[in-house]
Amino acid sequence: MSAGGPLVARYAAVVCDLDGVVYRGPDAVPHAVETLGPLEQPVIYATNNASRSPQDVAVHVRDLGLGCTADAVATSSQAGAWLLGERFPSGTAVLAVGGAGVASALTEAGLRPVPPHAAAGGVPVRAVLQGYGPDVTASDLAEAAYAVEGGAFWVATNTDATLPTNRGVAPGNGSLVAAVEGAVGGPPHLVAGKPQPPLYLMSAQRLDVPAGRVLAVGDRLDTDIEGAVAAGMDSLLVLTGVDDLRACLEAPPHRRPTWVAPDLRSLLVDPDDDVETLGALTTTMRSAHAARDGGAGPDELSALLVRAENVADAAAHR
Repeated sequence: MSAGGPLVARYAAVVCDLDGVVYRGPDAVPHAVETLGPLEQPVIYATNNASRSPQDVAVHVRDLGLGCTADAVATSSQAGAWLLGERFPSGTAVLAVGGAGVASALTEAGLRPVPPHAAAGGVPVRAVLQGYGPDVTASDLAEAAYAVEGGAFWVATNTDATLPTNRGVAPGNGSLVAAVEGAVGGPPHLVAGKPQPPLYLMSAQRLDVPAGRVLAVGDRLDTDIEGAVAAGMDSLLVLTGVDDLRACLEAPPHRRPTWVAPDLRSLLVDPDDDVETLGALTTTMRSAHAARDGGAGPDELSALLVRAENVADAAAHR
């Protein structure tokens, strides 16, 4: 990381979470589009959502007003297929459990996806890639268990226990993985999505940039930031989604971001120009809450970007 200038200029590339950072459902998070659009650094949008294909995600992002191709989207299904492609030869049969994104990721990686009904009909598999899908059935989970019991290498795309929907909170892939785990008596051999590092490491490889020169941006400490720490990346926690500044201050070292700021506009701020004091902590907390309520002006927020460790030091001396 080089010193001086806007935060984003200190890095060669950005890996950015989507939900809570770029969009909330169909709508863009305030300031995301106008900040990310003009960046000179390449951006990879990395998501734990395994059910949607990169093409579908790219369409969503483009609809918000950002230029985005499928190559700029990295999913946990792709990370899972990437892990399997590192271990098995091209054409290996892999049981694909989950949405359409799981099978398409396997095909993209040169592996042969086998749907659960084909496995039930006797098609042998050497591995299992299990991701979320709204139409996953108990029979699909049973086929995963049978394959794992038979010696197949088991990769889960992610282990998010819940999935937010427009109707409330639904069981996520972690809940489905837990069902198979209960049947086979042990966890998956590998997990591809955040907070594990493979999704970030695959993104860095795609960018052809060392992980240490990539800035990971997210709104969740237990997935985005923990995954960045595990991958050896600096990270920026933006307070537009799940976690607030209080959670940041209480985070253990493996979930501690490098930087913390109210929103994505902080990418364009020079951290050396900010006041890293107790006053900055108080203002940041007040502004973050106001931003969520639509009550903070751009001038109030644009200059707020501080190192997480300095904010923590300020809090300790309150």
